[in-house]
Amino acid sequence: MLTTLAACDSTRDGTRGNPPSTATQRAYDRATGSPATPADGTRGNPSGTAAERALDRAAGTDTSGAYPSQRDGTRGNPPGTAAERAYDRATGSNTSGANPARR
Repeated sequence: MLTTLAACDSTRDGTRGNPPSTATQRAYDRATGSPATPADGTRGNPSGTAAERALDRAAGTDTSGAYPSQRDGTRGNPPGTAAERAYDRATGSNTSGANPARR
């Protein structure tokens, strides 16, 4: 039950009551004599997991929070998916939200 509660805790990593990194990472740091892994979202430990960041790099998304410039609706990534925008171009609609002048 404690594991479940810990997983639901929304306290930011590195704040009082939630030390930087994960318990597993802290144990690894202690076992290997490595310096403590910094809090999530800092220069030495960007937001999200390595797997989430890899997905973001491959898909051009911002699931991890480490790539805000890739968020939906930014200059480099207009609203909607590529499929929705293609549909909009083909039908003259605005399903994606990328073409507000169209209805």
